[in-house]
Order: sequence, then C-alpha cells, then structure tokens
Amino acid sequence: MKTLDHISHIYFIGIGGIGMSALARYFHAAGKKVAGYDKTPSQITKSLEELGIVISYQDTSEAIPAEFKVLDKTLVVYTPAVPKTHKAYQFYLTEGFQIKKRAEVLGWLTQEKFCLAVAGTHGKTTTSAMLGHLMAFCELPVTAFLGGIAENYQSNLIQQGEEIVVVEADEFDRSFMQLYPNIAAITSMDADHLDIYGDAEALQKSFRDFAAQVKEDGVLFVKNGLPLDGITVGIEDDSAYAALNIKIENGAYHFDLKHPDGLIEDLVLNLPGRHNLSNATTALAMALHYGCPADKLAKALFAFKGVNRRFTYRIKKANEVLIDDYAHHPAEINAVHSAVREMYPNKRVLAVFQPHLFSRTRDFMEEFAASLAQFDELLLLDIYPAREEPIEDVTSEKLLELIPLTRKEVISKAQLEEKLQASKATVKVMMGAGDIGEEILKLTKTLAV
Repeated sequence: MKTLDHISHIYFIGIGGIGMSALARYFHAAGKKVAGYDKTPSQITKSLEELGIVISYQDTSEAIPAEFKVLDKTLVVYTPAVPKTHKAYQFYLTEGFQIKKRAEVLGWLTQEKFCLAVAGTHGKTTTSAMLGHLMAFCELPVTAFLGGIAENYQSNLIQQGEEIVVVEADEFDRSFMQLYPNIAAITSMDADHLDIYGDAEALQKSFRDFAAQVKEDGVLFVKNGLPLDGITVGIEDDSAYAALNIKIENGAYHFDLKHPDGLIEDLVLNLPGRHNLSNATTALAMALHYGCPADKLAKALFAFKGVNRRFTYRIKKANEVLIDDYAHHPAEINAVHSAVREMYPNKRVLAVFQPHLFSRTRDFMEEFAASLAQFDELLLLDIYPAREEPIEDVTSEKLLELIPLTRKEVISKAQLEEKLQASKATVKVMMGAGDIGEEILKLTKTLAV
C-alpha cells in the first residue's frame, strides 16, 4: 500500500476537471495543502477557490506557488486531458517530481477500503451519485468520488467516513484498471473513446478486464443483455434485480424492485427517463447487496435530487422549459429525447447541441445525425475540441448536412440567446460535454426574466 503520509502539498494540473476537483476537495479536507492549474475559470474552480485553494490560469512554471516546488513534499496529479507539452507538467517532469495520473491516486485511496465501483459508457455518474447518496442516507461511513455535482450535496464529493469508498470507474484512458472493487457494476458498453481504443472490441475487452479485477469474494452487477457474467439488473424483465409495475405519476416513476430475496414495493424516483430508472435499479441492487435496509433505501431514493447537468431543469414553467444535459454520445442523446417525449408529449422541442471532440464526431457522424433528427428544431454549435486538434472535413456544418430537419442551423455561442428567444418551441434542451454548461448558466439568467 502506497501512503501519502510524507506528502504535505498536492498540485493538480487540470484541477477544474470534475474528477480532479473531487480529489482536490478530499485532500484539502484531509489537511493537505492543495493548489492547481486550469485553463479557464468555471463554477468548479470558483467553488475550490472559496475553500482557499489557489488556482492559476496561466500555463507557466512561474505561476506555481513556491511551496509547491519542494521535491520531497509535493505530489503532482494530472489528467490525461492535459497535453504533455504543458509548461507546469514539463517543469515537474524535468525537476524529477512524483507525477501521477488522477486514476492512480484514486486507486491508492481505495486500496485498503471496501470499494464499490460503477463503470459504463453511460449512466455511471448518476448511478454512482445515487449509490453514494443511498449509502450516506443509510448512515454508513462512506466517501464517494463522483463525476458530477450531486444536487443533494452541491458537491462531487460525499464525505461521511473512510471505511467505504464509492467511485465512478472511468473507462477513458483505461483509468478503471487502477481499481480492485469489492462490488462493481457495469451499466453499458456502447462504443466510445475510439480515439483511445481504436475499435469497439478493444473497448469491450477493457470492460471485461475491469470485471476480472473485482475481488475474488466480490460481486459484479451487469445490465441485462451485456456480454458479461454477473448478477443481472434490468427493467420489466427476468433480471435478478428488476424494476417492475412501473407507473408515472406527476412526473415521477413509481415502481417495485424485485430482488433475489423478495420485493420492495412502491419505490419513487423523482428523475425522468427510463435510463434513470435503470441507473436507480443498479444503485439499489448494489446498496441492498451491501446490506442497506429496504425501508431506508426507499426514503433515500425518494429524496435523491439528481446530478447537475443530467436532465437538469434550468427553467420549468407551463409555457417554457429549459433542460440542461451532459449528453455527448448518440445513445445519451437518444435517452434525453426519450425522456423529453415521455414528460412532454405533443410539445415542440428545440435541441441545442455542442459536439465534443473531433474524433467522436467523426466516428459517430451518422449516429449523431440520426439521434438529433428526432427533435423538432436543431441549433448546432461548433465542435468543442477539448484535448484535440481539428480533423480535416470534420465540422458541425458537415454533421448538419446529414440531419433531415427543415429547421436547423449552425450558430455561434454569441447567437445563442437571440436564437433561443426567437424559437417558438415550448421545450428547449441544451446538450454537450464542453463549455455549453457555462453558457447555459448565463442564458438561464436572461431567459428566466
């Protein structure tokens, strides 16, 4: 077991990332000195600065505080989204500092604790947030590192003790191979991150490899239908854990949970979309297996408010609805569309989408076109590059050509407010994993007036 006892200072390169910021919060709460770099200010960096964490937005080694340049006392944590040419990264590398990926550090923290891990190309953030919430509600000594801001806690870190750790197991860059969970779940294995994996089979192999890392006496839950051995979870099917007798009342799901030892009746989930029902069934299965009592789980689920940017209502009036979602893959866009139509049948729906990564847009161009064509109107923003350079002939204009809608156009972020106000659609859905989330916060203030 590697310890961090001799480390007093931790510097995060990419501290504003959702996974990085949770670690930064954790170490700050543990009494370590924490600082970091990020490209641009955001709601996350602002919340970290409010804790007293110093953040630089200049990519220079001079911007690193002097106390974080002491070799034997400083650990450097970076995200793979940061290029290796980054000047702070190069400084620490040249000077011989201990530099670790976020996933490795998360692996260290889970080594000697009871670990529950949720993996999957979609659903892992909401499922792990639900699971952390269920465990905390059951008054268990849990720390949960989340890939989103849980609305109940207004944080991506739940801290109620150190014995149990709940983590989102990320397949990007094979990060989840640092984890050896006691209880794990795999929610989905759709092709994604082909810039890392090359093809869908390589991605599926990594999920099989992750499944093999569940401890010998541990348990793996899998969504029914996935090509994996494990305890099945599903909706209205023959899974070991299944949501049955589903009804929608006042925008909430009412359902029963069948499990190997019986039935829990009339559970209530206040999140829209059958994908969230699937997420809830998985989280309940993991918590039940751990030993959480059924009556407490029912109360905890009812109280769960969701994850920020996962079908988050920014405006909810009779004649105007604005929904914010992190969806950045065709399967996620399909899930959002399905939830919108379920909640707002016969209403006109405008979608605003910011594609994320040139490689993902290229790899799923036709699938994106098919998923976006389901809406009544479409506004496309330019592709958010994140860690990538442009790819020739991969543009939002090219994607737009493939979408068989009459009301569609590519716009700039500066045009967003004007175009949204001009639309007659009752329901407006804004989707993407880039900086569209920051744009929505600005728009909400002006549109809600």
